[in-house]
Amino acid sequence: MSVDIGNRLRHVRLRHNLSQRELAKRAGVTNSTISLIESNSSNPSVGALKRILDGIPIGLAEFFSFEPAKPRKAFYAAEELVEIGKGPISYRQIGDNLFGRSLQILKECYQPGADTGKVPLVHEGEEGGIVLSGRLEVTVEDERRILGPGDAYYFESRRPHRFRCVGPVPCEVISACTPPTF
Repeated sequence: MSVDIGNRLRHVRLRHNLSQRELAKRAGVTNSTISLIESNSSNPSVGALKRILDGIPIGLAEFFSFEPAKPRKAFYAAEELVEIGKGPISYRQIGDNLFGRSLQILKECYQPGADTGKVPLVHEGEEGGIVLSGRLEVTVEDERRILGPGDAYYFESRRPHRFRCVGPVPCEVISACTPPTF
């Protein structure tokens, strides 16, 4: 029997309204540790998993005993999108439960000057998006482009990348990544 620890952890974390960053802080591990586990790129030891679950808090027995229902809903009203970002970057996710799903779709909104950080993001999978409004600077490894409405990006997520809103107006993007990252 195979247990999808990554999606299970993501489901429990989101059910408790925790970001990857907050859970990592509570558990005393790095953000990348949580990200790697949730993307099933890393299998934690029982001890490491227990330490992470203590940050939620949930016990190992409960973690392995529940079986969340797979999402069956096909349509979502704008007000049903789930906010998983915070601060100057809004990430509104389609669906609140991605357990068993292999694709994450987001409506992103970057306020002027908002940035994903000076340290580039790196994780397994692929991601892509289309800019709806505003201007978004996208850096992938040594390549940097400023994208405007209608422009798009698509790359392997293990390539170091960064996003930043440039210009005086917010930037809106529709994006997708697989596997779900947040």
